[in-house]
Amino acid sequence: MSDLRSPQKDAYGLILEAIDTGMYKPGDRLVESELADRFGVSRTPIREALQRLETQSLLTRDGRSLIVASLDHNQMAELYVVRGELEGLAARLASRQATPEEVRVLQDMLEADHALIGDPEALSRANRRFHKQIHLASHNRYLVQQLDLVHRSMALLASTSIAAEGRSEDTLAEHAAIVDAIAAGDGDRADQALRDHISKRSRRGSGLTPRRLRRRNSMVSCRGAAMRAVIGLVPEERARQHFPERLVERDGRQRVIERKARCP
Repeated sequence: MSDLRSPQKDAYGLILEAIDTGMYKPGDRLVESELADRFGVSRTPIREALQRLETQSLLTRDGRSLIVASLDHNQMAELYVVRGELEGLAARLASRQATPEEVRVLQDMLEADHALIGDPEALSRANRRFHKQIHLASHNRYLVQQLDLVHRSMALLASTSIAAEGRSEDTLAEHAAIVDAIAAGDGDRADQALRDHISKRSRRGSGLTPRRLRRRNSMVSCRGAAMRAVIGLVPEERARQHFPERLVERDGRQRVIERKARCP
């Protein structure tokens, strides 16, 4: 059977995977000729892949060179807002849609991951597989696509919070709470457990002082409320705490922000 994959797709996927797995970290310089030699791909598809990654903001310019992009504190906060909301929704849907086999897969993953305590890199890879399994168990292709984009941007974080001292055990305990809620079919609990898990990861990986962390958390809460208001997941009364007199009803349910939110 012939290989139907295009060279461009191969080059793009290879570089993206290298960034995702930490082979290339934020700030690392990517050289066309070196990439071609490393991956055994001609320079033309490498060049096209680099251009594509640049348009997706995964690479940025440093003079004439392309380097792996990094996220500042504001970008990281915004990313965690979106991730928390979408991951929580995935867990809620998984609690309704997951098959018994999919629940068993999550439980087996959780059990196997205990053997990885003490190996942050292996546990980080297992963590990505665990979250991906929840995404798939939601049985919503559009949500999975959006979460893929979010997790692609997560590769731009300088380090994983799992590497923090004692974080491995905490992570697995949080994962267990998520799986228990999904197995019980409790959408509210699954949603909250996963969003709490993401919030804790955000705090661990921020590197902010307590004062800046409180200010950022206030901003994150505000932006999270904004997002839920826009997609109709919170009552208008609650949304008005952050958007007084700035919401418009459409079709009786969807709310649209007219002007920028008054977030910190």
